Amino acid sequence: MASIITNASDSCRNIVIFDTTLRDGEQSPGASMNLQEKLEVAKALVELGVDVIEAGFPIASPGDFEAVREIAKIVKGSSVCGLARCVPADIDRAWEALREAEDPRIHVFLATSAIHREFKLRMTEDEIVARAVEGVKRAKGYCSNVEFSPEDACRTEIDFLCRVVEATIAAGATTVNIPDTVGYTTPPEMTERIKTLLNRVPNIDKAVISVHCHNDLGMAVANSLSAVAAGAGQIECAINGLGERAGNCALEEVVMALRTRRDVFKADTRVVSQRLAPTSRLVSKVTGLKVPRNKAIVGQNAFAHESGVHQDGVLKERTTYEIMSAESVGFAKNDLVLGKHSGRAALAARIKSLGYELEREQLDAAFEAFKRLADLKKDVFDADIIAIVDRQLSPNASSDAAGDWEVVSYSLGCASGSESTFEVVLSQGGVEKKATGTQENGPVAAMFAAVQQIVGLPLALSDFKIEAVSGGSDAQGEVVVFLNDDASKSTVRGQATSTDVFEATLRALVSAVNRVQASRVGEK
Repeated sequence: MASIITNASDSCRNIVIFDTTLRDGEQSPGASMNLQEKLEVAKALVELGVDVIEAGFPIASPGDFEAVREIAKIVKGSSVCGLARCVPADIDRAWEALREAEDPRIHVFLATSAIHREFKLRMTEDEIVARAVEGVKRAKGYCSNVEFSPEDACRTEIDFLCRVVEATIAAGATTVNIPDTVGYTTPPEMTERIKTLLNRVPNIDKAVISVHCHNDLGMAVANSLSAVAAGAGQIECAINGLGERAGNCALEEVVMALRTRRDVFKADTRVVSQRLAPTSRLVSKVTGLKVPRNKAIVGQNAFAHESGVHQDGVLKERTTYEIMSAESVGFAKNDLVLGKHSGRAALAARIKSLGYELEREQLDAAFEAFKRLADLKKDVFDADIIAIVDRQLSPNASSDAAGDWEVVSYSLGCASGSESTFEVVLSQGGVEKKATGTQENGPVAAMFAAVQQIVGLPLALSDFKIEAVSGGSDAQGEVVVFLNDDASKSTVRGQATSTDVFEATLRALVSAVNRVQASRVGEK
């Protein structure tokens, strides 16, 4: 069987990968990222080899503007894109954020479907066309790389859609995106829509046709692939399929579908597929949104075999039950177990094989953490090592920010049928504070009460997740806490890992509290 290729060849079309993890992906409830996390993800996307990074919606908030501006400054090798409505202030703000980018793109959009025209915009078809043309021309005055999206294009009458696409290309759009905004269309419909645009829009050769498919009916990847088969040249997608509601087309799935079935699609991308799993882990880490075990390409079970028949087949010839290799998407071939007698070189080699690059100081810190963990549990698995490395790479691995709370110590007491007591000491700016919480609902409730006394903030819990990082009774527990912040009307998260789940819960809670504080300081 032919080996999987890693780069597009001369024999197939190159499909532009437009990643919107930092814009549409961040709109997933609870998935908001701070500036440092966005910069970390942007760097990972460059290493992954995406062509376009949609960094945000600059007019939406000062935080979005700052993120787009900072990403535009650092990204080399990928185009940086900012979203804007067909409104002069939006477009001007987008350019202000993008102006230092190596290859800036302004992405303007305007709804075109009948339901949007009537109920949201209250505009006629002529007014829509005029507004769209004005928006593209204004963006074109700032940069040559301009994309236009007729929002809800897949529910727009085809005659009107052709008219809008032709007009915006004539106005200077170099990419025209066809969004399935509500995830309503089907693969045959998408195929027909793209072919119709190619056949009926006279200047369609002047622009790249793109698609942005949502997953409300579970067909985002299928619709995107159908568009490519019909002639589209760009796919808009997100890592782990993040996005509004049910999410977007999953980048890792569509990339590997094109690569694995080049014989069908005659197309490929420049994505470095070996970076897919590490990038997926990073996005999961910074958003707190876990990847399902059975998730295609990057899920924990994607290359696992439990059936005896499957195991026998794979041992004899991997391709009997695997259409791609685990290594081709960034998983290690074997789950090498390290222990307390393992040395720094072995750990460094394992970290590198997992797709990470650490500076010397980070490796030193990871090795110390590894040794501490190895003293607590017999075997240290890849998942444990990933958790250690993520803590070193995370912008919030330590509380360097002035005003951040740090955990000093804690103790708890609980017994069946009696109240639980949690005593905690936190420090802020070198000053320690102590409080005790007592609750009938268990030690976690008592912990929340104690922390709330110290920090002086109402802690409204919206979600609480605990999961074993690896197997065994001595496994590390990873805790993710989501808090509702009434002041900013947003959900913030905190996460931590430890072999002591109460310690992990406390540190995750304090991390979330620090995020709430930071957001409130930023608003002043």
